[in-house]
Amino acid sequence: MSAQGDGRLTYVLVDGENIDATLGSQILNGRPAPDQRPRWERVLQFAQTRWDAPVRGLFFLNASSGSLPMPFVQALMAIGFRPIPLSGLPHEKVVDIGIKRTLAALAERPGDVLLASHDGDFFPEMERLVDDADRRVGLLAFREFTSSTLAGLVPRGLQTFDLEHDVAAFNVVLPRIRIIPVEEFDPLSYL
Repeated sequence: MSAQGDGRLTYVLVDGENIDATLGSQILNGRPAPDQRPRWERVLQFAQTRWDAPVRGLFFLNASSGSLPMPFVQALMAIGFRPIPLSGLPHEKVVDIGIKRTLAALAERPGDVLLASHDGDFFPEMERLVDDADRRVGLLAFREFTSSTLAGLVPRGLQTFDLEHDVAAFNVVLPRIRIIPVEEFDPLSYL
């Protein structure tokens, strides 16, 4: 497996639309307030610490409207992400297309991959990466909303990391109902 000394990178690909939609519609039932949004710098720090390798963060954005949220783009760049604003026709899932192409390209080069998404559309590309014994492949998500097709790759080697509980990407406790492993259960957090 890769280590910092062998020159391999950990690529972190963020499906910003998917994470934001899941957070807003599935967890918060509305638009996240600023303090309820992920701290994306923590995602990069987690990746670097967890797999002890330099990180290249790619944050995919839908720019089909013709405009960019420049303050957000500048903030991403300041913390080390490379924003990838994509545009296309209204019926095209441009972020998914961009991520699928990037995952396919990564299959042809060395490096470990962490994908932040819940979307089962990435199964074929993630399966190919997981089947490569020379790389680590992980998923950053809210576990309870992860596509069952992606979750099916766990027995084959896909590592999963919960954005809130493993990555600690949030400043607030999110109102989630999730299955809690009994060894992690703290009754004081419910009293």
